Amino acid sequence: ITKEKTQFLAMSITAAWSALCAGSHHNRVRACDSYGCGGFNSRSHRGMDIVCGDYGIVNAPFSGNLGGPVGRATYFFVFDPSLFIYLSSVHCVKIFSIRPYVYFGSVVQGEAMGYVLPLQERFSGITSHLELQMCDGSDPSPFI
Repeated sequence: ITKEKTQFLAMSITAAWSALCAGSHHNRVRACDSYGCGGFNSRSHRGMDIVCGDYGIVNAPFSGNLGGPVGRATYFFVFDPSLFIYLSSVHCVKIFSIRPYVYFGSVVQGEAMGYVLPLQERFSGITSHLELQMCDGSDPSPFI
């Protein structure tokens, strides 16, 4: 890896991400509602919830490569689809509660990646959101 590429990756990792939800100008963390709170480490929550409306378009927060699907059983869905976006071989983020258009390939910052799954259909009154998790379990707040 060249020095220039290393510097570019370092700048990409420390730079703030663009808004995930189409129509938003910034990423807003979900406040507490009757179903919990969206901040990092609230109730052993190792991610951060970003407010997005049901079926809202989700844009790539940064340019990178989609690393494929991961899944988990949650109280929201039997299988909660998600996708990885890799920044480098060390840093990556998982985005949950999204129905991606594709699971593999590269994305450009701001490109539509999929849409938010409908939380309101199952949990009336919950603040609709995406969940972001850094693959290494670290706090994504500095990038939001």
